This record gives sequence, C-alpha cells and structure tokens, in this order.
Amino acid sequence: MDGLLFRAIEEHMPLEMIYLAANQDISQRKLIVKEVHDDYIRAYCLTRKQMRTFKRENILSIMPESRSKHRYLH
Repeated sequence: MDGLLFRAIEEHMPLEMIYLAANQDISQRKLIVKEVHDDYIRAYCLTRKQMRTFKRENILSIMPESRSKHRYLH
C-alpha cells in the first residue's frame, strides 16, 4: 500500500478507497493523498470536499480511481 500512496502523491493521482469508519459504517471515498504517516494518511476527500485524516488500519481497500488509469499532468 505504501508504494501506491507515495506514487499517488508524486503523480497527483486520485485514489478510490473503501474505508471502515469508527461507527463501523463502510464508505467509498475518492481522495487526493497529501501526507502518509505510520498510523494515518491525510488526504483531500473529493467526496466530502475537505481535508480528512484516515486511520491506516481502517482502510479496507485502496486503488487508483477507475477513471484515472493514466498519469495526471500537473
């Protein structure tokens, strides 16, 4: 997972994530990763339109956004 997260930062690549919230709700998010830490990631959530912190242990799945199979040029 680390390789994907760091690549997403470098290439400004949106990711799709399946996440288990503290209340046990499962949500699907689209995000732009800004920071990677040992226990959490900071990302701009395109779903909520704001910066969010996600616990790494609660990330069930993470992958490149389905519409963004190519590199973004920024």
